[in-house]
Amino acid sequence: MIELSGSISQYISKHFGNEYLSNYTNYFNSNYKPYLRISPFVNQRKLIERLKNYGINLEAILKIPNAYRIISGDEAAGKTLEFILGKYYIQSLSSMIPALVLAPNESDVVLDLCAAPGSKTTQLSELMNNKGTLIANEISAERLKSLVFNVDKMSLVNVGILHGKGELLSKQFENRFDKILVDAPCSALGIVQKKGEVSNWWNIKKAQGLSEQQLRLLIGAVKMCKVGGEIVYSTCTLTLEENEYVINKVLKKYPVELIEIKIPVISNEGFAWAPPKEYRQVGISTKAFGEKFGDEELSSELKKTRRILPWEINSEGFFVAKLRKIDDTERTEKISCQITGNPPQGSRQVGITLREKYNLIKSSSGKIKNYLEALSNYYGIPRNKFDEYKYLIKNNDIHFVDANWDSDHLGTFNRIGTRLGTIDKRRNLQLNSLAAQVFGEAITQNIIEFENTNELDIYFSGGTIKKYFEAGGQRVVKYGDYFLGTAVASKEGLKSQFPRAFRTQEIILPR
Repeated sequence: MIELSGSISQYISKHFGNEYLSNYTNYFNSNYKPYLRISPFVNQRKLIERLKNYGINLEAILKIPNAYRIISGDEAAGKTLEFILGKYYIQSLSSMIPALVLAPNESDVVLDLCAAPGSKTTQLSELMNNKGTLIANEISAERLKSLVFNVDKMSLVNVGILHGKGELLSKQFENRFDKILVDAPCSALGIVQKKGEVSNWWNIKKAQGLSEQQLRLLIGAVKMCKVGGEIVYSTCTLTLEENEYVINKVLKKYPVELIEIKIPVISNEGFAWAPPKEYRQVGISTKAFGEKFGDEELSSELKKTRRILPWEINSEGFFVAKLRKIDDTERTEKISCQITGNPPQGSRQVGITLREKYNLIKSSSGKIKNYLEALSNYYGIPRNKFDEYKYLIKNNDIHFVDANWDSDHLGTFNRIGTRLGTIDKRRNLQLNSLAAQVFGEAITQNIIEFENTNELDIYFSGGTIKKYFEAGGQRVVKYGDYFLGTAVASKEGLKSQFPRAFRTQEIILPR
């Protein structure tokens, strides 16, 4: 078992005291308490009953919609059919707070600046009713995969994904967003119970280095926010360097103000210190008012920030602050270039403005209309259902996104919306499994319903179910109430088209 390091203990004792350290040590040595967030687009009562068939029992969290503590069966919670199909998301209770504080709706233009693995991105999308414009950015190529995976799993169609340096995105998105979440990379002192390896590498120099990065990210967010817009800054760490210090620096130099927030879990005021001006002017000692943090005098406004202590809510430690932009910032010089093919290498990460090769088109466009009519006729999807989306054609792939999603610089995006399907050699559009899950009940024909769990096992592993089909072609497959995806019927059987990215997961089926 990993022990709490001396560097962490010394830091906590120095800044917060021995009682705090005792509570923190007990928390570190205790068992992790798992939570989950149920999708607002499912029948929650029915889902809770179904999860009992796996031995999973839940307890609702008061004042936090869709949040539940896993009372029993947590070892099965990440392997159920419902989990694989995005009916719920496993997420700590504290981690749900920043998105609730930002509180976006579908009319807002929203940015999640440090988005992977997607816990808060998916929650923001749900708060927006899976509509409008949500942009999620991630700098790490490896973590980007988990972001795409989770957005797809939750069947979200209002998310555009960027792969870039968050602090440089203001070069192309200045004064653009109504609401921005900066859930910054941090030294993770709030989650050591779950990630004990933090104790092996944590030291104050790393926390200070992260503080510099966090400051750059937050400054970038201020530049990208509209005047009157709101920014939520959060971390899952407890250090002053990465929390109050960062906010204090931004308050001093940029046109923002802190907003008082109320959050639906036990929390504490952020640390603040501001001796009266007259004391400083006449040279009277200000030691009685507190201790300076380095060379910084912490503004009394920092009391409006909130600290969540893990042992007080049986979850993780978090820091949350909400800022409002009250005036224009100095304009950022934009960099531009032209492209005729793929964007130049590195352009997605640097944040340069590109002349787009791609355009979002409406369902009435001649470029897409015939494909949609064919899908409507074949699967019985009402034709006007397709009017709820815009479409993006890239070579033979067609993606779709909410009709109200909007952004410039389409060429810089890693992905917009989700995949509708692929145009085959015969110029027919083959429906993607993820799109079949999105359309769900709107699909009324060419459906195959699985009869047993053996067929489910074969389908989820990408195999062929041995059945004879007189008429071949693509089908949508279903199990009970759930639309699983697509498959291709032939005389040899039914070949699964369940996405490869999802086949690696262990799936258990209800008893």
